[in-house]
Amino acid sequence: MAQDRHFTQFYAAPLQLNPALTGAFDGKYRVGGVYRDQWRSLLDQPYQTFAFGADMRFTPGRATVKDKIGVGITFLNDRVNQIGFSTTQLGLSGAYHKSLNAFNTQYLSAGFQFGLTQRNVNYDYLNFQDQFNGIDQFKGISREKLPENNFGYADLSMGLNYANAPKNRTGVFIGLAMHHFAQPNVSFYERPEIPNNKLFTRYSAQLNVQIPINRRVSFTPRLLAALQGPHLEMNVGANVRSVLNTSGTAIHFGGWARPVRTQNGVNLDAIALLFGMEFNNILVGLSYDLNIPTLTNYRKVQNSFEISLIYLGDYENDELLCPQF
Repeated sequence: MAQDRHFTQFYAAPLQLNPALTGAFDGKYRVGGVYRDQWRSLLDQPYQTFAFGADMRFTPGRATVKDKIGVGITFLNDRVNQIGFSTTQLGLSGAYHKSLNAFNTQYLSAGFQFGLTQRNVNYDYLNFQDQFNGIDQFKGISREKLPENNFGYADLSMGLNYANAPKNRTGVFIGLAMHHFAQPNVSFYERPEIPNNKLFTRYSAQLNVQIPINRRVSFTPRLLAALQGPHLEMNVGANVRSVLNTSGTAIHFGGWARPVRTQNGVNLDAIALLFGMEFNNILVGLSYDLNIPTLTNYRKVQNSFEISLIYLGDYENDELLCPQF
């Protein structure tokens, strides 16, 4: 009944963010991934999330107005190691990018994603009341009627994205996405006395503005909002990009705040710091999240770390469909 997995570096997993971003980048193909390590200082076995994606784009026909088609594949694995619970997803994405003017600086994109998801739990990591020996251990054999420890389901997502990126001027990128719109049943149980547990549809909106300060420095505010059932999560922040030399090597640094709304009200969940570097068509990002509600207890500070890596193949610089970082 909770919200989906999330990434602080959400643009490092574009196919997880919005299917309309499939093939929306400078280049002919893109390969990348992001790894999230959550609450290592609090748990012996932290939560771990990994997403990988690969997509390509091509131009249909030889028209002056250059529409684009994007196809891609994405993989996600989310693990709660403490109880051996994992979610693994494989998705296929497609998107069409329609050029809106003769200069090919504005695009409207529509995308669709079909995914297969498997959930698994290791019962050896779970203890039940009837296993307690009455003294100090849970070592008996449980008589709980447990279902199969893995199952799978199909999942569907779709999205829209608008990009307006005139060369050397302010660029604007706006996207909307809807994930799990078929609301698949995510319960391990299929018995009639156990009610269905359908996955809440997740609605998300993202806004990105790229503002050039001068020939070397640009400022990029970003906003991501996601609504799923009673849960609302927002990521608000900005990055600064500075070009270091004529070969295009650049660094990025920024800060983020993540307010959330749950059944207990609205609070500031975390703040995050980000540092990144780009060189030779490779983008590397590092981010660190610090959970605000736990700052008063130094023994139970909840933090998260992410690292991302993206490679753009056959890089092109005459168009800009999507933010680079």
